[in-house]
Parts: sequence; structure tokens; C-alpha cells
Amino acid sequence: MIQESIRQVLLQDWDPIGINDIAEAQDEYDSYVGGVYRLLTSGGTEDAIIDHLYRIAADNMGLPVVDREDLRDVARKLRGLEIERG
Repeated sequence: MIQESIRQVLLQDWDPIGINDIAEAQDEYDSYVGGVYRLLTSGGTEDAIIDHLYRIAADNMGLPVVDREDLRDVARKLRGLEIERG
């Protein structure tokens, strides 16, 4: 299922708060899967995905500003998932 694939990328590759090895926190990013899914199905660009992940980390989580380019590999991995685009 594509949502599980997105979940795994967010948890293993993005993981801005460093919880991917904590068993009790494996669902920490589940609320962000839907937004990423919508971006992917609508043909969102790498930059759109980077902006989305950046805003989540900065605005929702209150994390320090990171270089957006640090998110490029995550965006590429997400865009590389097998998904039906609308």
C-alpha cells in the first residue's frame, strides 16, 4: 500500500525528531502521510514536497530551520514511489 511506503520514507529517511528506532513512536508521522500522498498523486514537484516537509518541521513541530536542500533526497525517494498520479 502506497501510504505505508510513504510512512516508511517519512520515518526512515525524513525523521526530523529522530524517533525511527523507538518502537512506541512508529506512528509519529502518520498524520503527515495524507498530505504527502495528495502531493504525489497531483504530480507535486520535488520542490513542492521539500516545501511541504520543511513547513511541517518548522511550523508544526517548531524545529530549527534546516537547509531545504537537505530534504532533496527524501523528496526524490518519495517521488520515486510507485503511485498512480491524477
